[in-house]
Amino acid sequence: MRVSILVLSVLGLAAALCGRDLPFAQSAFAAGDGLPAGWRTWSQRPETLPKVSVEAGDGLGEPGALVVAGGGNVAGYGGWERELSGVEPGKWYRFEASYRAENVKAENWQVVARIDWRSADGRRKGQPEYAAWATREGRWTRLDSTVQAPKDAASARLQFFLLLAPQGKVWWDAISFHEVHAPGPRKVNVASVNFRPGKTGSKEASLAAFDRFVREKVPAGTDMILLPEGISVVGTGRTYVEVAAPIPGPDTEFLGKLAKEKNAYIVAGLLEKEGKAVYNTSVLIDRKGALVGKYRKVYLPREELEGGVTPGDGYPVFDTDFGRVGMMICYDVFFPDPARALAAQGAELILLPIWDGPERLTVARALENNVFLAVSSYGLPALVLNPDGDALANTKENGTVAYATIDLNRSYADEWLGDMRTRRLREIRTDLPVPPPGLLTDARK
Repeated sequence: MRVSILVLSVLGLAAALCGRDLPFAQSAFAAGDGLPAGWRTWSQRPETLPKVSVEAGDGLGEPGALVVAGGGNVAGYGGWERELSGVEPGKWYRFEASYRAENVKAENWQVVARIDWRSADGRRKGQPEYAAWATREGRWTRLDSTVQAPKDAASARLQFFLLLAPQGKVWWDAISFHEVHAPGPRKVNVASVNFRPGKTGSKEASLAAFDRFVREKVPAGTDMILLPEGISVVGTGRTYVEVAAPIPGPDTEFLGKLAKEKNAYIVAGLLEKEGKAVYNTSVLIDRKGALVGKYRKVYLPREELEGGVTPGDGYPVFDTDFGRVGMMICYDVFFPDPARALAAQGAELILLPIWDGPERLTVARALENNVFLAVSSYGLPALVLNPDGDALANTKENGTVAYATIDLNRSYADEWLGDMRTRRLREIRTDLPVPPPGLLTDARK
């Protein structure tokens, strides 16, 4: 980071000689007799301005960091900002900053780094953009975003705030903002299967039926093939426990051969046996046939619990050669937290093997998290949904494939609210306790 900031500082000097503020990089702050050069404070009104200062000896790079402290103010909201000229509408910019926080309950929404775009006459243009994605680096956390300047934008106000954290304190350092190349399309061909084999009588026969179907119906060039829940039990007449197998094991080896021959990722629901436990599991197989990872269904209906299935205990995400994905299974869609947990970890596409369920819930999970979501089912239509919850592909007939090409780099920003994917990440309240479900408490009068 120090090398990149040094390079940007040299470029920034050249830009300043040409009357522009970009590119910008700073990792040393000194107050002197007043505010650091080029910086100012902001709050909606004087009584809500947190305590702002510069601490000379506690920076990440060069000595000195910008500091915002709650100072016991329960209404405190504000901090530091700096306006950079030279922004060009339609161009793409990389925004980075690092912070260290103390006594802040919910850093995701109380520690704020954002860009407030402005026109030449100082009016807000577009919607503010958060530096939304965070990486822990020792005591410090690095935030970054790559964003496009809106129409008529001429400057960018970089803002570093502390929000409603009366006992909190945050240090800001290693700040940079510079133009980058526009990201090209990141297209992914997704095939979601609507297929239920008949009374096969065995797991091997059911798996073979899916194998034949994929070979015949899924076109070449597909990147992701999604199969339904429980493909190792459907049609067999067997119980969950009877068909369960280790993962990795024979069932994933079978899928691996298919994935390798199709040169595609495969996600499918299986029954997994580990020790005394049986899990309803979704697996991710890569293009070479290797097991990338698995997800054990967290939300089990009582029918599965009574059938001997054990719930999972986490929401993993996985990197592929086209982006980051996550998996849910069937009953998970009835609850908001599985999809929310996957989106919070950067999942861009959620794969949902499902037996059946309400289509509207799948739309809700895509829309509320602003992610792509694909559904493979025996009863529900096979779907590929965009981040607005619109169906890019939808097939209700058994023996068909919902096929769509999605672009993971396409923006689905709302005209009035901006980029809701990052905005939800940075505005969701994670500090308020949720009452135990079903526990009736005294209502407030």
